[in-house]
Amino acid sequence: MSLKKLLCISPGATAAGALGPLGVPGAAFAEWDIRNVPSLREASRVLCARSYPVGLVFDLPGAEGFDAAERFFREHWNVQWVGVLAQGALESSPCRALVATWLADFHTRPVDQQRLLHTLGHAHGLALLRAQPAASAATSDLMALTGDSAAIARLRAQIGKVAQSDAPVLIWGESGSGKELTAQAIHTHSTRAGGTFVPINCGAIPTALIQSELFGHARGAFTGAARDKVGLIESAAGGTVFLDEIADLPKDLQSNLLRFLQEKTIYRIGSTRSIAVDVRVIAASHVNLQQAVADGLFREDLYYRLNVLPIDVPPLRERKDDLDMLAQHFFRIFATEKAPHVKGFGNDALRAIREHDWPGNVRELINRTRRAMVLGEGRLIAPHDLGLAPRRPAARSAGLDASRIDAERAAIGASLERAGRNITHAARDLGVSRMTLYRLLAKHGIQT
Repeated sequence: MSLKKLLCISPGATAAGALGPLGVPGAAFAEWDIRNVPSLREASRVLCARSYPVGLVFDLPGAEGFDAAERFFREHWNVQWVGVLAQGALESSPCRALVATWLADFHTRPVDQQRLLHTLGHAHGLALLRAQPAASAATSDLMALTGDSAAIARLRAQIGKVAQSDAPVLIWGESGSGKELTAQAIHTHSTRAGGTFVPINCGAIPTALIQSELFGHARGAFTGAARDKVGLIESAAGGTVFLDEIADLPKDLQSNLLRFLQEKTIYRIGSTRSIAVDVRVIAASHVNLQQAVADGLFREDLYYRLNVLPIDVPPLRERKDDLDMLAQHFFRIFATEKAPHVKGFGNDALRAIREHDWPGNVRELINRTRRAMVLGEGRLIAPHDLGLAPRRPAARSAGLDASRIDAERAAIGASLERAGRNITHAARDLGVSRMTLYRLLAKHGIQT
């Protein structure tokens, strides 16, 4: 049986055979692997190198003072802390605040050995309950793409294949679904990983400046051009340039981008000298570019130049199996912002998260989680902290209809995947006409 790990913080916790200044024989803690450190600073160093589910801290606030103790506990909030306090310590308001906010339990001297053992064992059990199950941890090397659902597994597989090529990539996905994260993953796992990843939001740059920003300019090209300027595409040489919201690129600049994709050279504004640039282009859009081409808003030849390797990023509503893991993931990432008393998600909150449709996708989940972590009033986040309300149970008579709708949606989605999102082939696979399939897509809100 593996030993339970315990970090003991006390100036007197240096002797190998005793638990801090208690003088408790080591045999009493035979089930524990104890690390003794003399200060909060040393404890921080140890916790950065190794995790400890339970910590025992003596005589708060310690020599480093209340402010240092507050910072320490805020940084290491995920440890179950048990305190041993001197008699009368709780008469101090700052000490009471530290204990009430950050400790799972506490004892005052003189300490009963058996009670302390029970307290530490209980704290260890709580730590195990709150730990993320090992089965839920992402085992893929694409760690940034959190989740175990079939949809995210397919995305990881696509990224692994696409990363081996140097051809242009076109990523489609709803707003907030993680298109830039997908582009970063492609870059990270490509042969260009040692180069620069330069993200450019085509819709965020003023129209008057976008050509200069993308391609650079020569000295004297216009008023105020006092020196040569390297454009964003040129700055990504040897790496990857990510053109987000490519549909927002003005049509006159689309031709310049097309020329670059064809010839791998650029011309700075005001210069007649071509500059060869070795860079991979990844573009992304939440707009259906095929429809934009049909509407005359996007160049057809540029669309086909970009759409060599297409990738669809699944919306969050198609990743229901990932929601618990994602919520816990963002809770850990933004833990330094949370209210001290907030310890995690309640079961009702997790249920509400699973029931919500997430029209804002991952970005919405992040925003709701951060808001709940700051404004939540209980120890566990509730649905109302997230701005969500649990759905009322559907009427018994509606159960069959709901099941049929879910099955119909799943069948359409599976058929589209098998057909490579080709409407004609998917309709043939489902045994319906193209017009019927278009009506079904509209009914279920499925993007093609």
